[in-house]
Order: sequence, then C-alpha cells, then structure tokens
Amino acid sequence: MKFAKRIESLPPYLFAEIDKKRLAAIAKGVDIINMGIGDPDQPTPKNIVDAMHKAIDDPSTHNYPPYQGTKEFREAVVNWFEKRFGQRFNSDTECVSLIGSKEAIHNCIFATIDQGDIALLPDPAYPVYKSSTILCGGKPFITPLTEKTNWLPDLTKIPNDIAQKANILMVGYPNNPTGAIAPIEFYDEVIAFAKKYDIIVLSDNAYSEMTYDGYVAPSIFQAKGAKDVALEFQSLSKTYNMTGWRIGFAVGNEKVIKALSTMKTNIDSGIFKAIQRAGIAAFETPKEVINKTISIYKERRDVALSGLKELGWNIKEPIKGTFYLWLPIPPTFKNSSDFATAMLDKCGIVVPPGSGYGEYGEGYFRIALTIDKKRIQEGVARMKKEGLVFAPQTCSVK
Repeated sequence: MKFAKRIESLPPYLFAEIDKKRLAAIAKGVDIINMGIGDPDQPTPKNIVDAMHKAIDDPSTHNYPPYQGTKEFREAVVNWFEKRFGQRFNSDTECVSLIGSKEAIHNCIFATIDQGDIALLPDPAYPVYKSSTILCGGKPFITPLTEKTNWLPDLTKIPNDIAQKANILMVGYPNNPTGAIAPIEFYDEVIAFAKKYDIIVLSDNAYSEMTYDGYVAPSIFQAKGAKDVALEFQSLSKTYNMTGWRIGFAVGNEKVIKALSTMKTNIDSGIFKAIQRAGIAAFETPKEVINKTISIYKERRDVALSGLKELGWNIKEPIKGTFYLWLPIPPTFKNSSDFATAMLDKCGIVVPPGSGYGEYGEGYFRIALTIDKKRIQEGVARMKKEGLVFAPQTCSVK
C-alpha cells in the first residue's frame, strides 16, 4: 500500500496520543485523573437539549442542510455577535456556519495558503494551525509567545522580507494553551500590521466567553478596520458545553468568508439542521446558566492554584480566560515530555507536555480544569506524595 507523503510530515496528533496513553493506563487498572483535554464535563444546558429534541422530531431537519448554514442560524449568529461585541455583519455574505472551529481553521488555511506560502503562526499554539499549514504545503514562520511578552507575539520581530511574503497571520485570545488575554490595543497593532503587508488575519476566539474576575474578552472586530482583513472563528463548544455537537461559526471579511465557504462546499455538507436549531437556542441561554458554569471553573482554578502554590509553583496571578493553567515544569526534569510521563506513571494524572504545542512550549505543561475540584485536590495530593513538586522546601499540602 502507498500513502501520501504529506502524512509523513505530520507528527502524531497531541490529543490522540494523550488519549492512547490514558486508555492504556486505564486498561492496567490505574485510577486516572484526566487533566489533558479541554472537554467540558458539565452537561449541555437544558434549553439547548430541549430544542434539539423538538427539532429532531421534525422531518424537515432530516435532509441536507444549506452549505453556509440555515438562514435562521446565521441571523442568530450576527444578532448575538452584535449584542455581544457591538459589531454588525451581513448574515448572507459575512457569516458561515462551521462543524466546530477545528475543521474551519483547517479549511481556511487551505483556502489561503498555496505551496510555499508563508503563514505567521504563534508558538505555543493549538496544533492544528501548524499541521494544516504543513499539509497544504505552506511554510510556518513562528512568532514566539513568551512570558516576557505576556504571551503575545512581538510583530516588530518579524523580518520585513518574511512579512512581505506572508499570506496569513494567526492569533487566538483568550489563548490556548497559555490562558493569556489580549487587550484591544494588541488587535489595533495586528490590523495595522496586516494592512501594511496585505495579510489576512485569522482570529481564533473560541474562549471569548470563558472569562473570570470581571474580565470581558474583546473581538478582533472591535479594532478599527478589522473587517478589511480579518476573519474570526467562534465555537459553541466551550461556552455551552457542546463539544460533541460540532457547531460554530465564522464572521468577517466577505472575500475571506467566500474563500472558506468555497472550500467547505467541496469538503462537507453542513451542520445537521436540528443541531443548528439547538444552536439558535444556545444563543438564548439565560446568562445565569452560563455564569454558573463560569463560577464552577473559577472555583476549580482557585483550588488548583492554591494547591500548586503549596507545591512550590510561583504563580503570579490567576488566569483571566479559558479553563487552562499553563505552568513551568519542575527544574528537576529534563523536558516537558519526561514530566508528563512521570505525572502519568507515578500519579495517574494526564497532562499534555508543552512541547506538544510547539518549540516554545517546551519547559511547560498544561492543566485543563474540566474535572471536579475534589479530583483536582486529589491530584495535588498525589503529586506531593510522589515528589512531583516545583520547590520541595515549600510544600505544605494537607
């Protein structure tokens, strides 16, 4: 059998590999504490499930959906976006439904990058950005995210000749995996940079509603002139606990939306109509329901940070967005893969190594706060017992 060479250029997908290790440990009888994947453990809100029940009984939802999404869903999207961010889009030409953000990011990169084209990509980052660029023959140019720059790319460090050849710039805040946030001034810089070099900006805003302590995440479209060059991906997965439903949307520049839509019509057949009706109901979810979910993650964040501080981690301030903690590995470990392996083998805890998110992720690991706080506390206790601490002399977990 012969397979495409492009497959050989890809590393194993990070989360698929993590799941293999998790299942192997479970098969051995290990009580696994899974902090690996950002999959909400709370149920989808009842109003959404009820809407789905009703919609699935309607035979008119059982045929092929419109490729771009139903008119009703797209109208609900633009109405929600205007209410949330104060920016209005044309539901027919500046909006498209998505089978989750992951496929859309992949398809949009294929729609904007030809063989040899340069993509300006953050690192550490969601692995799909780089893998999709490689698959379509593009050349990733890394814009490092470091603690020194508050996990924001320094656009002034991108060489002029690289910027002139680049076709897309990828950003995403609140950020996966670092949990970092971006001020609107950052987006102003991004848009100015993109216009100077005629670059398309792709903004991954899947965690815009997962914020804490009064922080409200902006959209790139709140920056002046963003619609001239940008497209934003949004997902219903995290906000409404709908990861398995596979539904999201993109809004933005009409030409970029058209390019993405053209790619999608040749790849997929759209979202099941019943799910789109459930998506419409999602936008009408009472605020107190969403706030309850946020409060659960906030409590887990605080429990995890308290425990980790007692194990010696010097955590300056809590995350304001996402449900991830991005932490340095203990200095006693050679690399993040060794630390992640030790966490699994010694503690039965699954965490992804920072190296899985790119070169600049080395030396870190990520924790997903998608498990009950009691399991988080148990995880901290296991770490203490097995000596997986950052600074042993400060440990005092009870």
